[in-house]
Amino acid sequence: MNRHKPSDQPSDTSAIRNYPRLFHRYARLLEVVTGLASTFDLEILLQRTVDAAQELTDSEATSLLLYDPKAHQLYFEAASNLNPGGLGHQAVPAENSIAGWVFTRREPLLVQDALSDPRFFREVDILTSFQTRSVLGVPMYTKDKTLGVIEAVNKREGAFDDEDLRLLEALAAQASVAIENTRLFQQSDVVAEMVHELRSPLTALTAAAYLLQRPGLPDDQRLKLAKSVHDEAQRLNGMTTDFLELARLESGRTRLTRELVELSGLVFETLEVVRPVLEAEQLTLATDIDRGLPPLQGDRNRLKQLLLNLLTNAIKYNQRGGRVEIRLRRQADQAVLEVGDTGRGIPHDSLPHVFERFFRVPDQEARVAGTGLGLAIAKRIAESHRGQIEVASEVGHGTTFTVRLPLAAPPIETRPAR
Repeated sequence: MNRHKPSDQPSDTSAIRNYPRLFHRYARLLEVVTGLASTFDLEILLQRTVDAAQELTDSEATSLLLYDPKAHQLYFEAASNLNPGGLGHQAVPAENSIAGWVFTRREPLLVQDALSDPRFFREVDILTSFQTRSVLGVPMYTKDKTLGVIEAVNKREGAFDDEDLRLLEALAAQASVAIENTRLFQQSDVVAEMVHELRSPLTALTAAAYLLQRPGLPDDQRLKLAKSVHDEAQRLNGMTTDFLELARLESGRTRLTRELVELSGLVFETLEVVRPVLEAEQLTLATDIDRGLPPLQGDRNRLKQLLLNLLTNAIKYNQRGGRVEIRLRRQADQAVLEVGDTGRGIPHDSLPHVFERFFRVPDQEARVAGTGLGLAIAKRIAESHRGQIEVASEVGHGTTFTVRLPLAAPPIETRPAR
């Protein structure tokens, strides 16, 4: 009779004892994978992936990095249990980093002692005040391209093993397909909406161009048609510019500059840009700005664009001789910005739709020119800074938009690389 060697017995016993736990982990993986296919919101999808990775590997933190072919760098797009204010969309070089090694070679990598590995990119630990001990990284790829990397950091108990690796690889494979499907869906969805919206100005241009060719057209009619062509061309130009900007923001491929921004100074700078229009419309400006507000970490140009979009809206939808109000204050660890007007207000049934692409309040479409993309862009900018935007309105009394943005974390004392 064949007998197992004594040295083999512990591993067999261990396998039997761990079977229920292993079964549970794979059952959970199947449940997670099903959930990934249920959303076409890229931000939600990425966050679900890192949360699942942390649970499945029983790690202290996980992160997901996507590759930007234009910048030739990997960027953190989602993370669990890390300081988001410090991490943001931090770039990681495709060379001289553990994530870069995994991405470039399209192979998994387990590093039990990260600090002694020359590939370890220390800047992330410095920015997040996190201490990395071990890293398990797996590539994310589809048939024709590599998308990025998922990393699990610091096993809670013991060390990462082959089972952790297999689970993370299975998750990465399914997440890669879900990410590509989401990108394709968003592109087709946005393009379809854009084509639909382009039809109106193109129809107007076609009609005007046809009429301008008619002989004997009175000069006053010719001038009126020429103005119509100019206005519709301007509308098309604004629409395509806004559309491209929104498409970049929604695809997740727009790289935000991360710097300390004094929001109070940026508000006054932006007010100077719109002041001539305020005066032309005979609008009164009321401000209540906390000049002692701490800075926040973000992209200065994008935040200025958010401010301009809200102020432009407050001007366009106001009444002549009305008032524009802008307030900036601190609330706990957030900066709260409010931009209000004394215009006609937004009907209750339209409020849930104001941040949708191309949405314009029905009874104000003819009165106010616009692309219907300004608020959708403002919302994306706020969300890309881990903030949020809300609207409150009362018909006949005006509208107020409120933006909440996280203030920068206190400076982190950097430590020398070891």
